[in-house]
This record gives sequence, C-alpha cells and structure tokens, in this order.
Amino acid sequence: MATDNSEHLLNEIGRLLMADSEYPLEPTLLYAQLDHNMIGESIFKELGNQFLYRWPVNERLPYALLELWEAQEGNDRWAEMEYVLRDGRFEVAYIYPDEIDPEEDVLERRERSLLRHFGEKPIVYPPFPPEDEALDYDVQVGG
Repeated sequence: MATDNSEHLLNEIGRLLMADSEYPLEPTLLYAQLDHNMIGESIFKELGNQFLYRWPVNERLPYALLELWEAQEGNDRWAEMEYVLRDGRFEVAYIYPDEIDPEEDVLERRERSLLRHFGEKPIVYPPFPPEDEALDYDVQVGG
C-alpha cells in the first residue's frame, strides 16, 4: 500500500467522520466492507451508555474508502476495516478475506468490533429517512 497516500486518506476519513454536525467529537467506529464495485459503511457514535448508528450522509466518505482500498498493491487486499476515532486520534485494523468466517454475518462481526473497542452497550438505530431524503441509485434493468 502506498504509505503517504494511505496516511492522507486515513486522515481524511477521520475529518469526514468528525464533520457529523450533530455528533462531531463523540468516539466513533466506522466498520467498512469493500470489494470490487461494493462499499458498505456502518458508523456508530458512542453516547454514554449506548451506541447510535448514524446514516452515512457524507458523500465523500465512500470514495475515500474506495481510494484507500484501491491503493493496496497486489491481489491480497483487505476486505473489511475497523476505523476507531476518539480524542482526535484514530486506530485502524484491516481484516483480510482469509480471516473472515464465510458462515458469519457481517452484522455479527460489526457488533463484536463495537464490543471489543467500546464495551457492551445497546445500539440505537434511527428510523429510516423519509423517501425523499433516502439515497437514490438510478439502476437500469435491461429487458
């Protein structure tokens, strides 16, 4: 992985997570899955005795994650990433495909990551955004 570019992208990801207008400074876990043509991001904010799931609203974040993933050299690419942000500092752990149990759901790994980094607390999921605010991907299905 190109170290200077990767370090720049990791710092940018931290800035993007702190750009959350409602919870900019709370301890944060970003759990991301990446593969060819796929980016999955889950953002959790620690709020005292609970975690709050945050809808990804920053349009730049998935592109920064993809650039970081694509910066890897060779075929042995990480598949998932834990990015922990607290007190203005970040820690990153990369998870490679051979470390993932194919029978285990990503939700289980994500919750285990929260437990490992922040302890056991309930997760609060907000309601789905109204349809007019939801992300809309114009997918064309051929016939």
